[in-house]
Amino acid sequence: MRLSRSLAPVTVAVALVLALPYEAASLARATAGDPDPAQPFGAECRSRVTGSHVVAYCHNPYPQTDRVSLHVECARWWDLDTDAAGVDVDPAATVRLTARCWKEVAAVWISHRRA
Repeated sequence: MRLSRSLAPVTVAVALVLALPYEAASLARATAGDPDPAQPFGAECRSRVTGSHVVAYCHNPYPQTDRVSLHVECARWWDLDTDAAGVDVDPAATVRLTARCWKEVAAVWISHRRA
């Protein structure tokens, strides 16, 4: 069975990529600008809901700055959900984030991003 001329190079390229050892593939990802997955990152956050008010504290024990955002989903359909702007948490620092709904709070979560 013969492969067509246009399909043969593609088949060889796929075979070479699949044959690369795992270390070489992870090295290629590390040099492509991805952050080092072995380096710990991310502030530790705790949130509390009291009635319609939300308070969250985030502490960053790691040497890289973490940008955290507080997101609040309100229970009522007419109540506006909140996605707060990002706040930088420097190493060994703690920040306080607040938000509220008019009525009940349905869900609260905090997103993290490298600053």
